[in-house]
Amino acid sequence: MKFNSLIPELYVSDFEKSLEFYLKIGFKKEYSRNKPKFVFLSFEGSQIMVQEIESQWLTGKLEYPFGRGINLQINTRNLITVELRMKKITPKISFRVEENNYKIKNKKILSKELLLMDPDGYLLRFSQDFKL
Repeated sequence: MKFNSLIPELYVSDFEKSLEFYLKIGFKKEYSRNKPKFVFLSFEGSQIMVQEIESQWLTGKLEYPFGRGINLQINTRNLITVELRMKKITPKISFRVEENNYKIKNKKILSKELLLMDPDGYLLRFSQDFKL
């Protein structure tokens, strides 16, 4: 397995609940450790690490929603599949699929995006791009 150059590590308040959430929306468990509870997850090339809270690297008090001011963009080949998985977890998704047009160099891109918060409030932005 090739490791990405940037891999976010998310501290979570309930490790088992978070692991179940990420697996249900389509992440794959690559490897894990028990002390502290930790898992390395991948999703179509994206990678994140999830770990139970450990005070060693905390820079401040963790309060819900965790990760304020940041969203994690996760590219996907099929946004509809992700949306269907999300609806099984939470029938009422608070965000709808958004369409945004971007110009990158001389190419126009249509990006369809869907936002979802994990159990600790980390904001996940699943994105599928289409060339125009």
